[in-house]
Amino acid sequence: MPRPPAPTRRVTIIDVARHAGVSTTAVSKVLRNAYGASPQMQSKVRAAIDELGYRPSASARGLRGQTYTIGVMLPDIRNPFFADVLDGISAQLGGTDYQVLIAASCNSETGEAHVTDAMIDRNMDGVILIAPLTSRQRLERIARAVPTVVVGRHGHSAAYDTVADDDFVGAGLIVAHLAELGHRRIAHIEHHETNPVRLTEMPNAVRADGYRHAMRAHGLGEHIDIASTTYTQQGGYLGTKELLARPQRPTAIFAGADIVAMGVLDALADAGLSAPADISVAGYDNTTFAAFGPISLTTVDQAGHQIGTNAARLLLDRITDGSRPTAQVKLSPTLAVRRTTAPLPAVTGGQGNTPPVTATAVPAD
Repeated sequence: MPRPPAPTRRVTIIDVARHAGVSTTAVSKVLRNAYGASPQMQSKVRAAIDELGYRPSASARGLRGQTYTIGVMLPDIRNPFFADVLDGISAQLGGTDYQVLIAASCNSETGEAHVTDAMIDRNMDGVILIAPLTSRQRLERIARAVPTVVVGRHGHSAAYDTVADDDFVGAGLIVAHLAELGHRRIAHIEHHETNPVRLTEMPNAVRADGYRHAMRAHGLGEHIDIASTTYTQQGGYLGTKELLARPQRPTAIFAGADIVAMGVLDALADAGLSAPADISVAGYDNTTFAAFGPISLTTVDQAGHQIGTNAARLLLDRITDGSRPTAQVKLSPTLAVRRTTAPLPAVTGGQGNTPPVTATAVPAD
């Protein structure tokens, strides 16, 4: 029986130095773009690297203090909004030596602890944590160990940078749009939260607060109606079933995320209803499928790509200068009006609304 081929030996910096006819110190300078490497030396070393197919060892680079890896932690890989954020991160890091490694925390503090510990143990140069559940104290411990940017959380820290959408304003945009269309019974599906810190910092909690405030501002405080489930498609489905069972069902539902709105539409279909003929539906995130013709979901655009580019930019700045003051970036959301929202019909089961006003937002797509 033929013997299996021997494994190919990894090309080392010593091989490159011998092939180029220079010292290993010279090769190291070229790899680090360090001062003292002449154009002729760089040309010889780069040619040797290409001819031999040399790739620096990530573990060896880590021992020298840099691995050129960025860790990105997601709460849930099924939410398509996070793909937009990742696209922005990748675009900002394009042209650099940094590589992105992604891990999901499964929406749990335990999962987050495992992921962040693994990133730190592997000497990643920086981490971007998207909507982490972790306590502020632990986030600051992470930031003391590795440059950190937190996405989605609204709290400020002297240890880490933050990037967030103005979720309070965004929720108000949806309520104002639905109120202008004549709706009064506007319900909201939120992600259930009890932790007092997360109730002030997490995007889901801020959106729920923005909904309540906007309802009161439009004189609709008595119609505030919230189904508290999860920011998942299943959460949207269960929340809608709960709302439809009310003595007076809502005429409009504001789902806290586009993925939740998908569950809302599914539940409406199961009940023999549709949007907007029976109930108007709005989401939040402006994910790719929201603009898909058969869905055409009215939603809030929080510029996920821009969130990602800002997060990566801040992280590179933090890696370069860890002593600079922390920065907090807050982006302004916009309304994307599509076909799942419409004026309230004249006969609405006794709501007694005045004729609706045409929405002022410019339709998207």
